[in-house]
Amino acid sequence: MLILNLDHGPRARAGGAKYAQGRLLRWDTIDYECLTLGLAVQARALSVLPQHVKLDREWQGSRQIPFDYLVVATGTRLVQPAGMRHDDKLSSVAYLQNHQNDVKKAKSILIAGGGAVGVQMATDLKEFYPEKEITVVQSRPQLMSGFHEGLHELVKERFDELGIKFVTGARVKIPAEGYPTEGGAFNVELTNGTQLSTEFVICATGQTPNNGLISELTPSTSESLINPDNGFIRIRPTMQFLDPKYSNLFAVGDIADTGLRKAARPGSAQAAVVAKNIQAMIEGKSPEDVFPRMPAAIHLTLGMVS
Repeated sequence: MLILNLDHGPRARAGGAKYAQGRLLRWDTIDYECLTLGLAVQARALSVLPQHVKLDREWQGSRQIPFDYLVVATGTRLVQPAGMRHDDKLSSVAYLQNHQNDVKKAKSILIAGGGAVGVQMATDLKEFYPEKEITVVQSRPQLMSGFHEGLHELVKERFDELGIKFVTGARVKIPAEGYPTEGGAFNVELTNGTQLSTEFVICATGQTPNNGLISELTPSTSESLINPDNGFIRIRPTMQFLDPKYSNLFAVGDIADTGLRKAARPGSAQAAVVAKNIQAMIEGKSPEDVFPRMPAAIHLTLGMVS
């Protein structure tokens, strides 16, 4: 059974300036087989207990769904504009339209973050608005940190082709009140003491784990269920929770503390491992499949046509 907290289906980025023209798909247009079979619940999962999940609304006369096995695949959330402030369609569409207008009117844009989101956003922007000045600020010594340094060189070459400026080894100081959006130039302070002038700032500063769902579960050992260093759920190689009390709970994808890059490719392989191990447990066997430790890899676009 799949629990989805959506009234509009998954978000899709399509066409043109992908970061600014995100469109929201209606729930009733999603052709998942699980929907047609009645195996999906349109609700928000509020919390996970040892034998049931709490919902924010009734489903078949109850706000609880019991389970024998449960897979937590809550992923991570991105800062705006990659992540939405609200879950409903109307406010999300309004937010994206406002963001798109802010992008259009700005003559210069600074992107805080030089990972995949920041790099792709910068190249898309420069291709779609070649007259705008685009600057990327990356806190690490190289763009796309965590990958081979050759990837930094490839991105740098593309930045040079498009005329995108970038700064490495310095972090943007984000003020508590945020940055101005009413137009006009302002200064952005960096941790190295320098200041950059821009008319608009887009944050692409990484991901935050969606781990609140398991906050009501009590550990049976001295170790917490969540790794305090990164916020991800501690797991065994079989994708089961590390805590022996919760052998029937699994974590998969970005929320799992695998030590791997957060991407679709390792997530897909992990899902297959979870499916095999749950099937084994249903049949009274021991779960023995382990997730593969594949090297870091990524599908990366460097512009809308590259």
